[in-house]
Amino acid sequence: MTVVVKRAGMFTTVQDLGRYGYQRYGVSVSGAMDAYACACANILVGNPPGAATLELTVSGPVLTFTEPCVIAICGADMKPVVQEDGDTVPMWRPVYVSARTTIAFGTAKSGVRTYIAFAGGVRAESKMGSCSTYVRAGIGGIEGRTLRDGDVLAIGAPTALGQAMAARLGARLSRGVAAPPWHVGWTAMPHYDPEPVVRFIPGIHYDRFADDSLEAFTRTPYRLSPQSDRMGFRLSGARLSLKRPEEFLSEPVTLGTVQVPPDGQPIILMADRQTTGGYPVIAQIIGADMPVVAQTPIGGSMRFVRTDVGEAERAWFRQQEQLRMIQAAVAAYMHRA
Repeated sequence: MTVVVKRAGMFTTVQDLGRYGYQRYGVSVSGAMDAYACACANILVGNPPGAATLELTVSGPVLTFTEPCVIAICGADMKPVVQEDGDTVPMWRPVYVSARTTIAFGTAKSGVRTYIAFAGGVRAESKMGSCSTYVRAGIGGIEGRTLRDGDVLAIGAPTALGQAMAARLGARLSRGVAAPPWHVGWTAMPHYDPEPVVRFIPGIHYDRFADDSLEAFTRTPYRLSPQSDRMGFRLSGARLSLKRPEEFLSEPVTLGTVQVPPDGQPIILMADRQTTGGYPVIAQIIGADMPVVAQTPIGGSMRFVRTDVGEAERAWFRQQEQLRMIQAAVAAYMHRA
């Protein structure tokens, strides 16, 4: 089946969970900025968590479905509606979309990025084991670029679970959309706060920073600058400085690494990050908190709270357990008489 992109939206790309195994060659991981919402949307339509989805940024597209399809929309609320009748398309649950239905997305009301999973996944260019679009290098997704008006997306064959979901939800529907009466529980949904509190463990150069800078990093908020993108979030706030001037050799960096360039304003490395960096590293944001970081709007602010590796691991495992519970719940719903 295919989906026609009538309007592309602000910055819409194909993303999965990333391109791993090639950082030693200088290739960015890329992938979904909010990996939790991306994986959750896939699970809801019976896909593997890492199937290719659409990532919408700030404002979304208008999509017309040529054939029936089951989708799930997770992440930021862009108020999706059925264009033909204005009905709201529910989020955080599987949704059956009938043929010749058009769904229009607006501007994000909470959060910044929305993920649309299609049963069967988006069929797109795979490079080095991933369909994720890395616009800077022009690889992955649809010709390595953002979507354009008039693009036609090919959707793969759904899994057996996806087929069963379509049969169950579409049995009594002739047009528009249909969804089950349940959704992902509120406790399993990330809280997209425009001013999140973000946990970190000390970075490799933490002790090289001046005491007043370490205090400022955890006592004062940092605002997300407009000079931010999928590569890195530039923050503005209290200036951070080392105890004494030093130069560092380039070392490996990862998602959530917080670097401090000479201007003293920290940068959080995001999905399209480089693979090494030479700026001092003050902190490493824990993996479980990166989804809320990714959903912070430009102009929003965040505060940093120190934690330890043990808590970082426990938070990660809790988040992964939530996804497993959602997967089990979807399977149980489909097997229920």
